[in-house]
Amino acid sequence: MTRPARRTRRTLQMAGAGVAALLALSACSSSGSGSDSAAKSASSTSASPKLSGTVTVFAAASLKESFTALGQQFEKEHPGTKVTFNFGGSDTLAASITGGAPADVFAAASPKTMAIVTDKKDAATTPATFVRNQLEIATLPGNPDKIASLKDLTKSGLKVVLCDKTVPCGAAAQKALDAAKLKLTPVSYEQDVKSALTKVELKEADAAVVYKTDVHAAGDKVEGVEFPESAGAVNDYPIALLKDAPNAEAGKAFIALVQSAEGRQVLTQAGFLEP
Repeated sequence: MTRPARRTRRTLQMAGAGVAALLALSACSSSGSGSDSAAKSASSTSASPKLSGTVTVFAAASLKESFTALGQQFEKEHPGTKVTFNFGGSDTLAASITGGAPADVFAAASPKTMAIVTDKKDAATTPATFVRNQLEIATLPGNPDKIASLKDLTKSGLKVVLCDKTVPCGAAAQKALDAAKLKLTPVSYEQDVKSALTKVELKEADAAVVYKTDVHAAGDKVEGVEFPESAGAVNDYPIALLKDAPNAEAGKAFIALVQSAEGRQVLTQAGFLEP
């Protein structure tokens, strides 16, 4: 009886050990599976949603070249997206936005024109200044009229074009003229800075007061003349996500690109000043 009893105890001990081992393996397997599942869940949660669809950006005319380049970069970084732009005078764009035009982002050439939108509660985020811009005189290639200062624009017979005073470039030009105590009667007031520059490019005007960035973008079509009064009439450019943006997530991502080191490099290479 003693030997069978010992065998029975030994058999039970071995069986118990086997069960314990199986339970341990099961626990490890369960624990590992749970960890993998949790990691996958965390990874899925932390990953940003894939952007798609169209991003509509309303931007000041002076941003045309740099924003077009950034739009192409954005589309490359986010396959499945498309950036469409509406470039024009900031005041006109602001009026369109408050009038209900669908858009995701507004980049204005002055805080005053951005205020048209924020005063109507049509911005979803607080506007942030991302660049600044300074004025310059654009003359015909070779500067045949020998324009060397803001005062030279008042010469008799000289055809000068300005932006309308309601447009940021026009308001800045008027501020510079007031600082210099000069009165200037232009042959025309244009609704945006590109239109003013085009008058010189087409030789319909001898000179125009525009932004340095526009002279830079025009290349050899015009010649730029700096003037000291421009330092007191520098424009801040604010950008904001709009309320009821059709593609808010993509709009936020575009603003992030504009404010990034990459975006700033594109903008400063175009002649903009850092904020």
